Amino acid sequence: MRELGFPETQVLQQLNLKLERDLNFESGRILGSMCTLPHPIANKVILKYLEKNIGDPGLCPATVEIEQDAINMLGDLFDLRPAYGSIVTGGTEANILAFWTAKEMAPLSITKPEFIVPESMHFSFVKAEKMLNLKLVRIPLNHKYKMDEKVIEKAITENTIGIAAVAGSTALGMVDPLEEIAQIAYKYKLYYHIDAAFGGYVMPFLGNTKKKLPQLSFSYPGISSLTIDPHKMGMAPIPAGGIIYTSKELSQKVKVAVHYLSGGKAAHATIVGTRSGASVLAVWALLKHLGKRGYREIVSKTMELTDYFVKQISKLDDYEILIEPDLNVVGFVSRKYPVNELANIIRSKGWAVSLFKTHIRIVFMPHVKKEHIDMFLADLKGI
Repeated sequence: MRELGFPETQVLQQLNLKLERDLNFESGRILGSMCTLPHPIANKVILKYLEKNIGDPGLCPATVEIEQDAINMLGDLFDLRPAYGSIVTGGTEANILAFWTAKEMAPLSITKPEFIVPESMHFSFVKAEKMLNLKLVRIPLNHKYKMDEKVIEKAITENTIGIAAVAGSTALGMVDPLEEIAQIAYKYKLYYHIDAAFGGYVMPFLGNTKKKLPQLSFSYPGISSLTIDPHKMGMAPIPAGGIIYTSKELSQKVKVAVHYLSGGKAAHATIVGTRSGASVLAVWALLKHLGKRGYREIVSKTMELTDYFVKQISKLDDYEILIEPDLNVVGFVSRKYPVNELANIIRSKGWAVSLFKTHIRIVFMPHVKKEHIDMFLADLKGI
């Protein structure tokens, strides 16, 4: 660090030069991310209220009330009224909170707790396993790349404390059989968590376009909590995740008292202490501004583009999709190249795609347009 700092204009100029190699969503070349360009109204809110720290709730009681209003609006999407929870940093924090809550709810007699999860789980489940000293019991996927509910009951032991399902898997955007899993959790009185970090902002707005999908709803008896990420399809700025609980009791199970705060003593039910009030306000503003109709329009456009890509890539002799998509996520493979080699070729052409063991993943987020997909398809033809 220099003794004398640079002028503001020089610092910003240096920063712009250093960031030239970073990709941006506006280019349309980021095809593998589950995040997107934030909505303009959210950007305005973030900039205006950057100083708010909801980790010291006594300083911003109105922001605390607005967070509860946002959680209630999110809960309403899934037939839960009232709802309980927090706007957190993202799906990872939300999932870890759910596992932590489940462990706190478990009988003290269980000293080696086990959590049943699908093979399609998010990597945050592994973090929860390590942090909370849990054992993940992985359930294989069926031919549709979904959790095989027929195997779950066989995996339940005296140490099982919970079951987690996924609504919008990371690899393929697939939705597990949520209702059938809820019935099993209810039958055995187990904590049931749904990771809908991606699907939570998609499934409620699909309308009749995906009748085959299960309903993402707390009306199923047995559901304990749900993860939803506003900074994905919700178009909120990063960081903005969400954890929703079915009861106030569950939402308070991991609360830790804090006595020294400037605004007075408080209790945190999140992993982080200092927490962005601006993110909370941005999520609330988006829900109020876009409403259900606005989000239906966003989801409709992304699903139309998904269907368009599936039809177009199916016309190419050298490529095929792995499975018909549930949501706006598509996995495809090449008949000519292994996936690793294909990913390297695609990336060398300036496209940012996700690589999995079995396929290349494309996510049709709001920043992706038809012209971007046509350019991408043209490049695929030339490979």
